[in-house]
Amino acid sequence: MQEISAVHEITPVYDKSSKILILGSFPSVKSREMGFFYGHPQNRFWKVLAALLDVSVPVTIEEKKTMLLEHHIAVWDVIASCTITGSSDSSIKDVVPNDLGRVLKEAPIEKIYANGATAWKLYNKYTKKMTGMEAVKLPSTSPANAAFRLERLIEEWKIIIDG
Repeated sequence: MQEISAVHEITPVYDKSSKILILGSFPSVKSREMGFFYGHPQNRFWKVLAALLDVSVPVTIEEKKTMLLEHHIAVWDVIASCTITGSSDSSIKDVVPNDLGRVLKEAPIEKIYANGATAWKLYNKYTKKMTGMEAVKLPSTSPANAAFRLERLIEEWKIIIDG
């Protein structure tokens, strides 16, 4: 697979009542093709959130946005652009971070959660100083994180609901 320079073109999802911000690292190839977060069919992000929120798993982009906003959840990624091979987080280099200040100015974000170790490391390296907020590292919902079955992910992610 070829290394490419990629630019994040997916608009963050948030509104003036978003209290939780969930950050990924950078959209996968499938997400970039689809034009929305967590687009790979094997990614468990939408299943985990739906289970925690006790709602049906959203299918369309509109349903996903509605679910997030109705539950005061914002979603974005740490990286605005980078060099990447396929969807491999471990290949990420030449990072330009997103300006999270844009979301933090417009939404009363109380907690930031990182979807996986890479998102958490990138957040701490590139944007924590700017935001002044700690991020809680959660296990990745990526299909590459085979060590975590769906039930275990749901259990670990409960912190976003329980606070």
